Amino acid sequence: MASIDPRPLDPVGAAWNTVGSYDSYEEAQAAVDRLSDEKFPVENIDIVGSDLRLVEHVTGRVTKGRAAAAGAASGAWFGLFIGILLGLFTPGPAWLGLLLSGVLLGAVWGAVWGFAGHAATGGRRDFSSVRSLAASRYDVIARGGHAERARAVLHGSGPSV
Repeated sequence: MASIDPRPLDPVGAAWNTVGSYDSYEEAQAAVDRLSDEKFPVENIDIVGSDLRLVEHVTGRVTKGRAAAAGAASGAWFGLFIGILLGLFTPGPAWLGLLLSGVLLGAVWGAVWGFAGHAATGGRRDFSSVRSLAASRYDVIARGGHAERARAVLHGSGPSV
């Protein structure tokens, strides 16, 4: 009696020429680097992540004070930029005054808008975070009829050229 594969047929996966599957992106990257070291035409290689998940790492609490401080910092940078642009057209030592007033005004307005923006959320998102995508598997795919040669290089079972 023949056994039936419980996995459904994946036509996209079947069409790919997978030369290796890895648990981490770094391992897949190392495989492509090995192919490159062996003078394999790596422009015919793709790294495809499967079973993607969104990972959100919470980095801290955001208060109105922190929102105002972050706004002041970004506003100061913008003010510095504007001060430099205006200073290009100002003769003499007055450019320093433009620079400093640009930083100061930018920081004040940035703080006001940062505070107001956070207050407008009504406490719905009082934390900061960093988002990233993570895959549970990374496949190294060869295109253009290069799959067998890539497998030979990665598995060490044949010549690399």
